[in-house]
Amino acid sequence: MPSIMINKKDEIIMRLAHYFITEQNYAPIIVNGVKDEIWLQNQDGPYKIIRINANYIHNNEQMDFDLLKLNNVMHQVKRKTVSLTMNALNILLDVNDNIKMADSKNINSIVIKNLNDIKEPNLIKMFPDIKNKLMLDMNGLDLIVNVTNDINNKTEEDNKLYEKTFKKKKIVFTNALIFINVVIFMVTYVLANANLSSAALVRFGASFAPLIKSGELWRLITAAFLHVGIVHLLVNMYSLYIIGTQVETYIGKYKFLAIYLVSAISGVLMSCIFNPNVVSAGASGAIFGLLGSLVYFGYHYRLYLGSVLKNQIIPIIVLNLILGFIIPGIDNAAHIGGLVGGYLATMALGVRGKSSKNDMINGAITTVIYLLFLAYIVFFR
Repeated sequence: MPSIMINKKDEIIMRLAHYFITEQNYAPIIVNGVKDEIWLQNQDGPYKIIRINANYIHNNEQMDFDLLKLNNVMHQVKRKTVSLTMNALNILLDVNDNIKMADSKNINSIVIKNLNDIKEPNLIKMFPDIKNKLMLDMNGLDLIVNVTNDINNKTEEDNKLYEKTFKKKKIVFTNALIFINVVIFMVTYVLANANLSSAALVRFGASFAPLIKSGELWRLITAAFLHVGIVHLLVNMYSLYIIGTQVETYIGKYKFLAIYLVSAISGVLMSCIFNPNVVSAGASGAIFGLLGSLVYFGYHYRLYLGSVLKNQIIPIIVLNLILGFIIPGIDNAAHIGGLVGGYLATMALGVRGKSSKNDMINGAITTVIYLLFLAYIVFFR
């Protein structure tokens, strides 16, 4: 096999890119107008952005301009991913020795001119296994082939996960819940002789704190399947169709059902706390829980859904909560309870390929504590 010599800077770039992509789950991002640079992002990594720059930095003025450019890209990524904080590791491969290196706000700049510089303390502190994962036993063509294959395999895995998550799926439980809600409305409407008063709704299982406290716990679920009128039903079912279809597609049908029911229960419990003498019914608490689920999901896929999260999902939640405070007769406590319950339930159940086992355990513990806290206030205070 012929021997292939690799430029020293290209070799360092390949080894570093391979490590960050395959071992630390960083993904390449495209930055327009750059040359001889590699940009990587991982919103859950110790650095949200890693930039490897092979261009020659010859004086302090150019260094300042380079940091300005990096700050501009960080601002764009921060805005796109709806991130509260943003930091970057700026790896420079060719810097004039007379330049005094200094970190700027949220940017840690280091110089790596050869593989021995990998021992740089800040780099080892954040990535302690980097020295052992740089494929130092390979050179030349072997290095090129293995780096290319590993990165391609990692990219293929990521693409499969993305496709599996976002591809169109058969919607089961959303349609089933809509059907159940419509049937229950029709039955209650007929049995109540078209008069779905508070007394009639209580008779059919609406939320009413004194009765729930007395032991009628089924109302924690049945209240989410009752509606006070045709307009109330149509608005909620339309919302359930739009939002439920997305959650069932992204999260999975069984997780969707669990999130819906947990949200319904937490919404009723919250309603009992803040509106103890009010009869309450409707699927809106559970639907707000699905919105909470979308917020948690969107946060994990914020590189792709950051603009949707910022411009659609969050404004919808805020607008509906504001309307709930303004318009009389809307049980905003149930909305808030469902929203929090849905978010926490999704944390407990996890997002495919994104949530760690520890995240899910913490989510399950937090969800249980949250529900027990609400139940304690309802039944013992």
